[in-house]
Amino acid sequence: MPSQNLRHLERRLPRYTSYPTAPHFSGAVDAAAYRGWLGAVPPKTPVSLYLHIPFCNELCWFCGCNTRVVRNADIIARYAERLMDEIDLVADALPANLPVGQVHFGGGSPNALDAETLSHVMAKIDARFWLGPDAEVAVELDPRSTDAAFIHACAGAGITRASIGVQDLDATVQQAINRIQPYDMIARLMAQLRGAGVRDINVDLMYGLPYQTTDGVRDTVAQVMRLEPERIALFGYAHVPWMKAHQKLIDEAALPDPAERVRQFEAATAALLAAGYVPIGMDHFALPDTPLGRASAAGALNRNFQGYTTDRADALLGFGASAIGMLPQGYVQNTPDVRAWEHAVESGEFSVCRGIAVSDDDRLRRAVIERVMCDMAADLDAIAEAAGDPGHDWTPEVAALRQLQKDGLVDLDGAVLRVRPEGRQLVRVVAAVFDRYLEAADRPDATPRHAIAV
Repeated sequence: MPSQNLRHLERRLPRYTSYPTAPHFSGAVDAAAYRGWLGAVPPKTPVSLYLHIPFCNELCWFCGCNTRVVRNADIIARYAERLMDEIDLVADALPANLPVGQVHFGGGSPNALDAETLSHVMAKIDARFWLGPDAEVAVELDPRSTDAAFIHACAGAGITRASIGVQDLDATVQQAINRIQPYDMIARLMAQLRGAGVRDINVDLMYGLPYQTTDGVRDTVAQVMRLEPERIALFGYAHVPWMKAHQKLIDEAALPDPAERVRQFEAATAALLAAGYVPIGMDHFALPDTPLGRASAAGALNRNFQGYTTDRADALLGFGASAIGMLPQGYVQNTPDVRAWEHAVESGEFSVCRGIAVSDDDRLRRAVIERVMCDMAADLDAIAEAAGDPGHDWTPEVAALRQLQKDGLVDLDGAVLRVRPEGRQLVRVVAAVFDRYLEAADRPDATPRHAIAV
């Protein structure tokens, strides 16, 4: 990476899975607002569903998700009952049984549910929404705790895509992050999933973990490539111990510095490209003849709280503690406290604790940021015209982009922005140019809200 760009490496920036981003949500949006927003959704509007399962058998020390260790089957069963009750609450507030194109079970570890419960939850979704025959149904899996019964239930419940957390296959790294899962465990799970008819498999890898080296990352990629997953997510470890206290268990002295993180990312990227994968946005890769690969080639890629996606729905409905939903009017988030969430649902109430209503300016900037993050390009004037704001004044943003052009990150032709290949890993720096909420939070003396940009 050119020396003039080193100053960008340690900037703390959002991943832009939404805009405005979650740190700017507030209590100004509450349960009453959410109910009103749901009631205003036009009938036949396509929606997507996200269901959060905040339980794991073991706590991975690198994890930034809302989860906790629970092995009590009764606690998990009670949560699942409330999850189905919340599906009823939301469906009752909507004007009709809406069509669903995508369902995503995230966590935590969704396989904390038992096989029978997964089937019951899917049956509830099918009863309260219209789940089309071509719907994508995805589930995140922990290889250490996914058994044959759950895999069989996945097939019966219509699961079409599985995401497997691998992170790194080096034994020293696995010990340092408290996630021991040898290669054979991963290979066996993928074979079982494919045998059950789950053909679209994503593998999550990470760089920037303690004791990782460039050679080690390259070796992990080579091993994973032997399993031929349809897609790869290559995430940079976000070390935020002020937000996730368990990350204090990680030895900070063992973390690679930003320059080494860049080398690890570049080594993994080179190996994936050599294996025939195409780059998707800033940190995903897919085989060309897959839904994600085809969407990227067609300029039809989108980005939401699940990362890069083919999902084009106008609304994303979130279920479970901490789940975030998106509606045309704005974003809502459920309380992350499991007991508080359960109590609200038991009382027949939504558990929304915060959110944000989006303005026309927010929608315009969101459209630009999404195209930058997905396509590595954006026609600012064309996006403004499509948003009903022809002639929008981009002067401040163009001035900032000119500086990034001098740094070799972007090319700018009038109002058409293109991220250079060498700027892909720093695309969040480019997207941040359009973030009007970021300035105060990005001050050197401000409390950090985000991980570093690389």
